[in-house]
Amino acid sequence: MSEFIDNEGRIILPTGSLSVSELVSLLNTIPIEVTFVDAQDTVRYFSQAKDRVFTRTRAIIGRKVQQCHPPASVPLVQKILDDFRSGARDSAAFWITHKQKFVHIEYFALRNEQGGYLGTLEVTQDLTERKKLEGERRLDGP
Repeated sequence: MSEFIDNEGRIILPTGSLSVSELVSLLNTIPIEVTFVDAQDTVRYFSQAKDRVFTRTRAIIGRKVQQCHPPASVPLVQKILDDFRSGARDSAAFWITHKQKFVHIEYFALRNEQGGYLGTLEVTQDLTERKKLEGERRLDGP
């Protein structure tokens, strides 16, 4: 096999290993939408969360990320990517109301061990219900 795949076909990661089906299920189950854009601004991956905030089709794979945003937001997206590339910042967060949902969107610069830019991780989460939480609820509660 390779240094990243063991003899059982599991993907070797620094803190453990996962089969491809486990990894796909994990990425599609976490309550966030994840999109990966490579260092050349090309969309390479998106998770398929059950209740997506933004509709995505496989047609975006291989597209420039700038083509996946409304024209009015492209200059802001480009500025974020340029800042990530230059190292001026490593994240950018904002929140919007979209179809009666309170949506938090955050971009993270992905870097290798030497600090080189690998791409951008976009994380989107519907926080509508969480925004209403008050007090606390412990694991042993109802």
